[in-house]
Amino acid sequence: MHSIFVRNGQETPEPVKAQVTGCIPSWLQGTLLRNGPGLFSVGDTEYNHWFDGMSLIHSFTFTNGEVTYRSKFLKSETYKRNMKADRIVVTEFGTMSYPDPCKNIFSRVFTHLCNIIPDFTDNNLISIIRYGRDYYASSEINYINQVDPATLETVGRVNYRNHIALNLATAHPHYDKQGNTYNMGSAVIGLAPPKYMIFKVPADASDKDGKKPALRKVQQVCSIPFRSSLFPSYFHSFGMTKNYIVFVEQPFKLDIVRLATAYFRGINWGSCLRFDKNDMTWFHVINKTTGAAVSTRYYGDSLVVFHHINAYEEDNHLVFDLICYKDSGLYNMFYIDFMRQDENSLEQVQKNFPLPVSQRFVLPLNVDKKSPPGSNLVTLTDTTAEAVMQENGSVYCKPDILFEGLELPGINYDFNATKYRYFYGSKVEWSTFPNKIAKFDIATRTHVEWHQESCYPSEPVFVRSPEAVEEDDGVILSSVVSPEPSISPFMLVLNAKTLKEIGRATIPVNVHMDLHGLFIPATA
Repeated sequence: MHSIFVRNGQETPEPVKAQVTGCIPSWLQGTLLRNGPGLFSVGDTEYNHWFDGMSLIHSFTFTNGEVTYRSKFLKSETYKRNMKADRIVVTEFGTMSYPDPCKNIFSRVFTHLCNIIPDFTDNNLISIIRYGRDYYASSEINYINQVDPATLETVGRVNYRNHIALNLATAHPHYDKQGNTYNMGSAVIGLAPPKYMIFKVPADASDKDGKKPALRKVQQVCSIPFRSSLFPSYFHSFGMTKNYIVFVEQPFKLDIVRLATAYFRGINWGSCLRFDKNDMTWFHVINKTTGAAVSTRYYGDSLVVFHHINAYEEDNHLVFDLICYKDSGLYNMFYIDFMRQDENSLEQVQKNFPLPVSQRFVLPLNVDKKSPPGSNLVTLTDTTAEAVMQENGSVYCKPDILFEGLELPGINYDFNATKYRYFYGSKVEWSTFPNKIAKFDIATRTHVEWHQESCYPSEPVFVRSPEAVEEDDGVILSSVVSPEPSISPFMLVLNAKTLKEIGRATIPVNVHMDLHGLFIPATA
C-alpha cells in the first residue's frame, strides 16, 4: 500500500490558498470540515491499526470561487498525554498500551485490575457532529471534543456520561428539518439494565455564552434492550424516517467479558468484536414520538453493516438502504502491517475480502397476523425486496440488491428520511482505499463514475445549489490525494448530475486521507 496512507500527517495551522482550475461555483459558500486519522507514531512507538491514528482535522473554505485549506491535530487529552510522554500511552481500538515498561509486572497487573472496564480514549477521529450550534469531533466513545470550525482549535472535551447514561455513542447522527440532532448510543457496562438508546439534542440547545455544552438539554427518545447482555450488537449508524427510527441489530457483536479482561489478556479491543455467521440480523422499528417499538419481529440473514444510506416511509412500508458485507473481514484490512505489504501481495489477499453491497430492505408496517405463512407482504412495485410471513408471526426480510462495490455513501440531505432517487459513494475495487467516485440512480439501476489514475478520493459530499429544483442539482466535493509526486492534493468539485469535473483546487501542502465530515454553509 502506498506510504501516503500510513505516514504521519502534518498540520497546516494557518490558511493557505489553493490554486483553482476550472470553475468553483460562486454560490458555493461555506466550509467543509473533514476528520480522520493523521498521526500513526509517537516517539519510537507505532499504532497497529489505521483507525487508531490520532485525529487530524481539515477545513476547506469556499469563498467567491476561491478555496483555502488548513489543518490541525485535535488537541484531545489523548494527544496531550502521548505528546508529553513522547510515546503512545493511551489505548486505542487496535493498539493496547500498557503502563511505563519500567514498572514491574505486579504493578502493571494491579493497575489494570483496578480498572477492569477502561476509560476509553478521547481520540475522536471519525467525523464531525453538530449539536445545537456547536461542532464536535466524534468517534464511537463516551467523549467528544468541541472544535471551532473557523480556526480548528480544540475548545474542550465533553463526556456523554455527564448528561445521559451512555458508555458509547455513534459518530453518525441524523438532523431533522428543524435542526434537531438525533443520535444513538448504548449503555453497556455498569448501567442496568443494558440497552441501546436513541437520544435527541434540540436545535436551540447551545448556550448563548458558549460556556455550557449543548448536551445539557439532551432528551432520551427510546431504548431497546440487548438481546444478550454479554454480546451486544456493534453499530456504526442507524436509520431515521419521518416517524420512525430503524436499528439493525446485527450478529457482529462485542464480547463484554473479553473486553473487560483485554488488558489482563494482552489483547486489543478490536479482537473483542466477533461475527456470528449462524445468527440472524434483527430489524427494530421504533416510533420517534411515542418511543414504542413496532410489535412485529422483523429479521433477515446474517450480515455486517457500518453505514446506512437512507430510510423513508411509503404506502405503509418502511424502506431502508444499507451498505452490507457478508462478514466482518473489512476491519482486518486496515491493520497497518497488512497495509504495508507490497502491491502484488496486497491485491491477492484483498480479493478474499468481501465487497460492500448496497441493499434495500422493505418492512410492511401494518402486518396482518392472519396473512398466510410464506406470503410476501411487500406490495411496492419498484423493488424486489420481500418480507415473508412466518408461522410464528415474525417476518423474514430478503433484500433487493442495488449496487456492488460502493462505500462511504452520501445523499442530498434534503431528501434524508424521504423517498429519494440518487446516492453517491466511494467505489472500491480490490483496494483498501477507494479510487473512484460513483453516483447510483435507484430508478434506472444505472451508475456513472469519476476516476483519475493514481488518485484516491475521500467520501463524496453533496452540496445543493441555491436554486435547486431536482434532487441532484448541486455539486459533489471530495478531497483527493495521490502517491504520485507530480499530482498535488486537490479539492475536487463535480457536477452532481453528471459527475463531470467542473473545477479543482490544488493545495500546496500535504493533505492526509480522511474518513467523514460535514459541510457548514456560510449562513449557518
